[in-house]
Amino acid sequence: MAIGRTLGAGDGPGRWVLAPAPHGAAFDPAAPGTLTAPGTVPVTALAVARFQHIARLALDRLPAAADFDRPVVVGSGAVALGCVLELHRRGADRVTVVTGRRHPPIGRAPYVTLTAPDAARPAGLVVDATGEPGQALELTAPGGVLGLLGTPGPETVLPVREAHRNGIVVVGMHELAPAPPGVYGEAFTECVEWITQVVDPGLLAAWCRIVPGDKAPGVYALLNSPSRPADPVIVFDWTTR
Repeated sequence: MAIGRTLGAGDGPGRWVLAPAPHGAAFDPAAPGTLTAPGTVPVTALAVARFQHIARLALDRLPAAADFDRPVVVGSGAVALGCVLELHRRGADRVTVVTGRRHPPIGRAPYVTLTAPDAARPAGLVVDATGEPGQALELTAPGGVLGLLGTPGPETVLPVREAHRNGIVVVGMHELAPAPPGVYGEAFTECVEWITQVVDPGLLAAWCRIVPGDKAPGVYALLNSPSRPADPVIVFDWTTR
């Protein structure tokens, strides 16, 4: 997503506008799929809310019987962070995050329990935020729900025989799956309001890294490497100072 700001009247802050456009590119604020927020919202809150927004739309697709009391999220990146926040907003007072990373920033949320993959236990609701859902399926208890929040690659294989035999409900959770008109923007507004009112600004800062735009090529080169920045959310700042 690209983030821009409209001009406010006088010295006013204007409004944030987010659009599905390349980072740093010019875009039409009236283009389909744009999102808006008050210009007074810190950019860290705006960026994290965008990932919570993905989970907000996705979790609405789960069946009513899904167990939100002790959910498990597989992964510890930005998509997983957004999912953890949304699960907590919906009432989960404890979320287990399964990750092989040591001390990931997502663990700073007081309601998160970090668990290594070999120590994780089955749960009634498991959400995969990695795009490789095999491990998440193994952790889904018989009769439970597996949510596919991370986007699988074209070659990803899910052993559906196991899901079939254990009565597991598998739910596709892409944010752009069909939804009633207006829901997309309303969900983002809800996430922004909740984050700015509830989440500690210090946590938001710990989850975000703001990088000058001229450093973007170097950081991009690290994203799929072991040297990737630990911060789950990266914001490239293209503003001219």
